[in-house]
Amino acid sequence: MAARRCVLFLLYSLLFSVAEYRSSCEKSSDNTGEEQSDAIREVKSDISGNNQDERQWLSTGVEMDKSVEAKDSESFRPAPKDQFQEELIIKPLQSGDIYASFQFRTLWDTDDLQEGNKVSHYRLFPKSLGQVLSKFSVRELHISFTQGFWRTMQWGQPFIPSPPGAELWVWFHDTVADVDENWKELTNVLSGIFCASLNFIDTTNTVQPSASFKPLGLGNATDHRFLRYATLPREIVCTENLTPWKKLLPCGSKAGLAVLMKSEKLFHSSFHSQAVHIRPVCQDEQCERPALELRQTLNVVFDLYTSGQGKKEWSLFKMFSRTLTEACPLASSSKVYVDITDNPEGELFELSPATPVLSQAVVLGDRRTYSVYDLTKADTFGQLRSLNLLLRWKGDNGDMLRALLHVERYVAGFGLQTGEIHTLVYNNHPFRAFPVLLLDSVPWYLRLYIHTLKVTSKSRDNKPSYIHYQPSKDRQRPHLLEMLIQLPPHSVTEVTVQFERALLKWTEYPPDPNHGFYVGSSVISALVPSMVAMDTNVTQEHPLFSSFFPVKEESNYFMRVYTEPLLVNLPTPDFSMPYNVICLTCTVVAVGYGSFYNLLTRTFQVDEPSLPLAKRLANLIRRIRGVPMLT
Repeated sequence: MAARRCVLFLLYSLLFSVAEYRSSCEKSSDNTGEEQSDAIREVKSDISGNNQDERQWLSTGVEMDKSVEAKDSESFRPAPKDQFQEELIIKPLQSGDIYASFQFRTLWDTDDLQEGNKVSHYRLFPKSLGQVLSKFSVRELHISFTQGFWRTMQWGQPFIPSPPGAELWVWFHDTVADVDENWKELTNVLSGIFCASLNFIDTTNTVQPSASFKPLGLGNATDHRFLRYATLPREIVCTENLTPWKKLLPCGSKAGLAVLMKSEKLFHSSFHSQAVHIRPVCQDEQCERPALELRQTLNVVFDLYTSGQGKKEWSLFKMFSRTLTEACPLASSSKVYVDITDNPEGELFELSPATPVLSQAVVLGDRRTYSVYDLTKADTFGQLRSLNLLLRWKGDNGDMLRALLHVERYVAGFGLQTGEIHTLVYNNHPFRAFPVLLLDSVPWYLRLYIHTLKVTSKSRDNKPSYIHYQPSKDRQRPHLLEMLIQLPPHSVTEVTVQFERALLKWTEYPPDPNHGFYVGSSVISALVPSMVAMDTNVTQEHPLFSSFFPVKEESNYFMRVYTEPLLVNLPTPDFSMPYNVICLTCTVVAVGYGSFYNLLTRTFQVDEPSLPLAKRLANLIRRIRGVPMLT
């Protein structure tokens, strides 16, 4: 009985605890449901409010809640008003090719980076680049990746020039203590961002110009200790460089002009160049509101013959395999420009669909006329909601252009001991002379004889008004030569210097030493006389392709020209000899050592001569019969 009572008591207590746990769970679930319903109501109200201000969010930035702003006004600031613009310029060239230039501009309204503060809020400006600028105290950054060489005599001058391969030049803030260390770390970080070989930039290919590459943004820095310049002329540009470049855009490649950037079409061209330029700019005339400008450019030249079209007509679909359907929703301006300056009456080519909107701009000292297609307007796309520009040639393309400033360079000489570098600078202006600044960076293994430097114009000596030369150090730094030369009108100025080839260590040769060694392009900077008056108002609204280089005088404009990279052969040993020596040595060792080892380890035994076949058969019979064997 006692055992039965104990069991019943335990059973009743267990049922009571289960019932109590159930009631507590139901109460908690009811409270949780009420809290969730309240949260859902709040979220719905927030969403309904946000939907009303969605367009305002895209154009002006984040609108903070008034209560939150009053509560956290001291610890939180509203987001800056960023701006994004995109443009595509299509220029028919007289050679029959098509020049397409993409221009993307992101204006970041912040001065925290200029003050050295850390920025935690990013909207349109890519965070990866913002953190790099903040960490390494970068004031200006210019980087380009180019495949091919720009043919100035056939295509004219590009909007933004760049040399073949990779180019990087950076201005640091004057607060940087160790510029070389920041430069080394910056190149490694940029190598990871753009999937390039920028980590190969070191002291052997980095120079510190004294007169070239002035800042393109605010200020006029004269302390060139905070400037670094380097090139990699052998850098190959491919899809892995284009993909991270497109990811820096606010809309990526999902909307806007970036949808045309199809890799297989862009790289199947005569010339391809992509660049990133970051600099501080002014937003008003008094420059009371500075901002940080990120400009991404992509220039492509499509060749009629390499593209395999056969017909002398072009369209967006033939060039890019895609058409335009919308503008980037985050862009305040999205336009397509077609240069029709050489086609005023339509006798050279026919452009469709036609547009009544025309625009004029002064580009590279010449006034050009453009047909403008505004992608922010629905009428631009028509009923099909698609824009496919078609350009059909009608007549002859005309004669070859004569650029006002043109540069060539080549290597002369014979043998593998000495040589001579020739640089030809053409001034095709009929009556105006102007100075140019020449920068030449030569690797240390080409030992320049600077006493052989000679500058001639029209068969006369042309003494430079400024020369800066920094000799190289073996395996430490390259040669740096800067000269200010006055170019007479309608002349060819030749700069020659002799060099001697060095003999490298066998570990310093690349995997293909017989291909040769690349020497980076020379850089020519000049203020070229303008045919029309230039606009010096920086803050006035201009097309992106005509407002990159600052204009300080109405009578001339700034131009930068690059020469071809040089391919120089060095004394190269026969790298097959080690293989031959190894094979011969191994053969001798195997034969000699093998014979000696056999003599030491082999045991010799005397073998008795075997009996003839007849005797062996007889012994076999004798063994069977039990008769003694024959000997």
